[in-house]
Amino acid sequence: MGKGGQLEFPVIRTVGLQGMLVTFADALSEPSNRATLAFQADVAMDGVVETSTSLASVFVRFDPGSVSHDQVRAQLQTLLAARDWYSAALPEGRRFWRVPTVYGTDLAPQLAEAADAAGMSEAQAIDSLGSARVRVLTIGFAASQPYLGTLGEEWDLPRQTALTPMVPSGALVQAIRQFVLFTAPAPTGWRHVGQTGMRLFRPEREDPFALRAGDEMIFEPVAREAFLRLRERDPDSGGAIMTEIAS
Repeated sequence: MGKGGQLEFPVIRTVGLQGMLVTFADALSEPSNRATLAFQADVAMDGVVETSTSLASVFVRFDPGSVSHDQVRAQLQTLLAARDWYSAALPEGRRFWRVPTVYGTDLAPQLAEAADAAGMSEAQAIDSLGSARVRVLTIGFAASQPYLGTLGEEWDLPRQTALTPMVPSGALVQAIRQFVLFTAPAPTGWRHVGQTGMRLFRPEREDPFALRAGDEMIFEPVAREAFLRLRERDPDSGGAIMTEIAS
C-alpha cells in the first residue's frame, strides 16, 4: 500500500490455488496496456501452465504440485524489477488489419444514436470511426473476441441502460472509447454501430483465433451493397486484409 492506503502498481495478487494476477493499473491506459502485453510475452518460468491478459493485468496459472505460490511470486517480482514495463515495446509478430465495414443501415442500426450522443452527424461519425486505427487491447468475454481502442474522447459514451437482445457475429459495437468486435451472436449493452464479415473464431484451424493482443485494426467504411458482395465472395474474412507490422 502507498500513502493513504492507495495501492502502488504493479501489484501481485493470489488467485485461488493455482493462480497469480499481476496488475499494472486500476484502469485502462496506454502505458498500463503496453506493460500488460509486454510482461505476458516475457513470462516464462517453471511450473507455469498458461498466461492471459485483461486490459491492465496478466493472469498466471501454474501447477501447484511443481511450484509454490511463494516461488511464483518471487519470480514475478524479479521479472517486474527487471525493466520499466510501462514504456516497453509492444510484442513482436503484430499484424495490421483493414476490415471493410458497413456503418448504420439496417445492418448496424444504432449508429445514429451513437453519433447523436457524440455530438456528430452520421456522416461525421462514420468519418471518425472509419479512420480510427485501434489496437487489440485484450481478447476476452468470448473466444477470439477483441476489445479495441482507444478512440477519441468524443467516443467516451456510457453503455446503454438496457441490453440489445442480440447482435450478429461480426458486429462492431462501441462504448467507453472502445470497440468490441463480436465473435458470435450475443446480447450487448454497447451500441451496434458497424457490421463486418470477419470470422474471428475458426475452430477448424490450427490457430483458431484470428487476432492477437497487440494487433492493430482499421474498420474502413464501405457501402451496404459492396459489403454484402464482399461477404458473399469471402465468407471467412469479409474482405479483410492483413499485413505484418515491422518491429
